[in-house]
Amino acid sequence: MKISRQKTIVLFLLFYAMNSLHAQQPHYVQQQTANGIVEGVVSPDGKVRTFKGIPYAAPPVGPLRWKAPQPAPPWPGVLRTVDYPKRAMQGRIFSDMVFNDAGPSEDCLYLNLWMPENHQGKLPVMVWIHGGGFAAGSSSEPRQDGGNLSKKGVLVVSFNYRMGVFGFFAHPDLTKESEHHASGNYGLLDQVAALEWVKKNIAVFGGDSDNITIFGESAGSLSVSALMASPLAHGLFNRAIGESGAFFGLTLPLKSRDEAEKAGIQFARSAFGTSSLEALRAMPAQKLLDAALKVSRESFPQDIDGYFLPSDCSSLYAAGRQSRVPLLAGWNKDEGNFRSFFDGDEPTVANYAALAKKRFSSNADNFLKVYSATTDAEAKRAAQDFAGDNFIAYATWKWIEMQIKTGESPVFRYEFDQTLPLSADAEPGTEPRASHAWEIEFVFRVLSSRNLPWRPEDEQVSELMASYWTNFAKTGNPNSPDLPPWPVYDGSTGYQVMHLGGANPGAAPEVHRDRYEFLERMSTQP
Repeated sequence: MKISRQKTIVLFLLFYAMNSLHAQQPHYVQQQTANGIVEGVVSPDGKVRTFKGIPYAAPPVGPLRWKAPQPAPPWPGVLRTVDYPKRAMQGRIFSDMVFNDAGPSEDCLYLNLWMPENHQGKLPVMVWIHGGGFAAGSSSEPRQDGGNLSKKGVLVVSFNYRMGVFGFFAHPDLTKESEHHASGNYGLLDQVAALEWVKKNIAVFGGDSDNITIFGESAGSLSVSALMASPLAHGLFNRAIGESGAFFGLTLPLKSRDEAEKAGIQFARSAFGTSSLEALRAMPAQKLLDAALKVSRESFPQDIDGYFLPSDCSSLYAAGRQSRVPLLAGWNKDEGNFRSFFDGDEPTVANYAALAKKRFSSNADNFLKVYSATTDAEAKRAAQDFAGDNFIAYATWKWIEMQIKTGESPVFRYEFDQTLPLSADAEPGTEPRASHAWEIEFVFRVLSSRNLPWRPEDEQVSELMASYWTNFAKTGNPNSPDLPPWPVYDGSTGYQVMHLGGANPGAAPEVHRDRYEFLERMSTQP
């Protein structure tokens, strides 16, 4: 039987369309966990397997509001985990945050997994803790998508945790009802619960439960420093990476439990006219959030609760009671902004000196020695350096210094120097910077998540950082033969710092130790 040419073309097109449609269909995969079966999806290129929205704890709602996370209940059948879970309750606080979830919810304790579809042996595990000042953020941000990073041969985990009034509200009655006589820090306890889930379940996904690295940025990095200090997290991870932040600073000091309780009572009474825990637990989540957004974030501080943190981080590290694991940590060149120092004044060298004397009084000469400036341009740069040191760099430096004193595990320090390309709508006179949080896209290999005119050198720095980070997760050492050598950070090597970015990425001796030592002296003065 002869088939006409026209019919042949039609059949070919139909066959092509059916195969194209089949190729576009998602490839779903299932996996048994301790609580039930989850169903994830393989990426269109067939290289990454993803599960999004796996519950790691029970929903912290109703009577579980302001309680330590409870075990997630089992579920019947198959739980579909292909979309990001809702983020924790929060307001619109940071303009650079973009979310790919369905919105905020008090029911937020879920995690996500990314892993290479084809791999040999057990995968090193990297558990990401997002930033946001313990008040905002989510695992659904495009710049934190773990798919491309997992292609480096690791299993990436991210999760949501309670924040703000839901994560750090302290109250005397909460202390009384706690079997540990603790109050607050529920968001940090969520992080412990997420790590416990990973330790218990990750092997069935191909992860190595004996090779877990925690890493985070800003509040996530502070969390890493606190998890290293907390006895509750000991043994739950094997390495740590901190990007810009630690609980050793001048701007985010830990409060005592009593101070946190008083702040909680003051908030409740001023916002609602009652401090009744029963009444507060019965309130709609949105009503609580709306009231919390009208007050300072200091109303809900991370505190020395006696349970998650038996003492402040400095004391715990000084006593050698932290997790003695390899640490990779550092910060960005432009963590702060010179405008915060000049406070509306023109950034001139004359104003810089006058403001230094006003701010530091008898210590002004010492300040001007370590943050020296003889021209207006130098004054602007020095003010920018001080703002960044005061905000982030000193705290992270102190954390690193405390960790190397153990002498048991290697420490690697970096500075992110890659200034980002300016967008087409940047204001005239805008200077390229390497600002707070701007390294995240580089680490995750997702520069495309941000609409900028990226250059080949940006892609190169991204590949470099992702390789260093994943090498460290695999072995506790970021080095490999194909990368610029990254020396251990200690006195024997001249305190070498890896500079990531700029014309020639590479290691160089620390040059600003005098600045951090000055801030150290200032922090101990009455």
